[in-house]
Amino acid sequence: MTQDTAAPRGMQLHTKILLGLALGTAAGITANALWRGSERLEWIIGNVTDPVGQVFLRMLFMVVVPLVFTSLALGVAQLGDLTKVGRIGAKTIGFFLATTAFAAVVGLFLVNTIQPGEGLDPAIRDALMRQFGGQAAEKQAAAESGGFGVQTFVNIIPRNPVDAAAKGEMLPLIFFALIFGVALTRIPAEAARPVLMVLEGISYAVTVIIGFAMKVAPYGVAALIFGVTARFGFALLQSLGMYVVVVLCGLAFHLFVVIPLLSGALAGVRPLDFLRRTRTLMVTAFSTSSSNATLPTTIRTAQQEFGVPREIAGFVMPLGATMNMNGTALFEGITILFLAQVFGVALGLQQQLVVVVMCIITAVGAAGVPGGSIPLLVLVLEMVGVPGGGIALILGVDRILDMSRTVPNVCGDLLTSLVVARSEGSPLVPHPLDPDPTVVEPGEPPVGAEPVPLQHASHRDTETQR
Repeated sequence: MTQDTAAPRGMQLHTKILLGLALGTAAGITANALWRGSERLEWIIGNVTDPVGQVFLRMLFMVVVPLVFTSLALGVAQLGDLTKVGRIGAKTIGFFLATTAFAAVVGLFLVNTIQPGEGLDPAIRDALMRQFGGQAAEKQAAAESGGFGVQTFVNIIPRNPVDAAAKGEMLPLIFFALIFGVALTRIPAEAARPVLMVLEGISYAVTVIIGFAMKVAPYGVAALIFGVTARFGFALLQSLGMYVVVVLCGLAFHLFVVIPLLSGALAGVRPLDFLRRTRTLMVTAFSTSSSNATLPTTIRTAQQEFGVPREIAGFVMPLGATMNMNGTALFEGITILFLAQVFGVALGLQQQLVVVVMCIITAVGAAGVPGGSIPLLVLVLEMVGVPGGGIALILGVDRILDMSRTVPNVCGDLLTSLVVARSEGSPLVPHPLDPDPTVVEPGEPPVGAEPVPLQHASHRDTETQR
């Protein structure tokens, strides 16, 4: 099995990250129970744990822009044939939409069956509105200023790609990277070759930086989870317990049942095997709460653990980090109906179908950063007649739910890359527990090895990735 040298000898990376997660959680809950609201605890969070967590997150966010651009541009250029690019693009987006729609339907089924909003104490509702009303107003203002309509699609084409990259606007950056990759396929090979080598060199340098980030991952994870649990403990979870349970059950069903079954049926990867090989990815996604921050780990998992060809992983994953939000769509569906139940707004079948469609659209438009879906969620609430300010009811627990829904988001991206690779006839690397793991197709890397990039094999250095 592939191991990562970011973990000490004898302990795999995902084990060390899980250990950090457990220790940070235990320490945070203890601190909340003993010193909740104290100035000393706030000082520790603000000056010790939050900075450590932010260092880890910033090291990951730091490489997102160059990683997205080089991965997509190289992916399109190495696919070569524009017909093939279009075919893979259609499969990718089609699978994104199908799984996102299914996730939203699962969420609506659960919330209609359990109806968690019916039992919320009005006194708790009023208290939550007072406590988080200010944050809700900020989210509403962001939703009104940002909007979501025809202009959103116009804005996908950037006036200045450098400016878009500097602002972290991923859809314009993705559009430019795709167009740049297509352009490389339309110029003479001798003119494209130096550009490809530069892009590959940047890609390798980014990979080394990712290795540095993963070395501090266990400490960053412990610091991030400590801040969440120390501030909130279980008080808010108890107040909104049934809502939280419904969301977590829906996310768990999609993550541990739907995605693994699809991996077995459509990609030929056994469900338990899929879950076993994605442990590090899941823990990273949970701790960062960001599809963008997890993107480096997602790409590495697809290539090293499953043998997805580099050009397919580089094409599918950046798109997925921006467009494929299975967990977000499920969360939004449950949240909209939960708040409708709390405020006594009856939504019929036709209105719930509108909710499904809007969950898909807003999940595609949501930023792949912590809390990125909330402003768009406010717009959908007001569209179906639920007060947008009602978002205040769930803001207190959203951090935990955001961490949880990021995991099916990135696993859905990984699943899509496996399905697309399989449909294109690319053999996936067998796991050591599979029969004949040493059998490798001609031209494919050995088990656990990184696929050799186009015309850049001499610069191969994967020691920092394992």
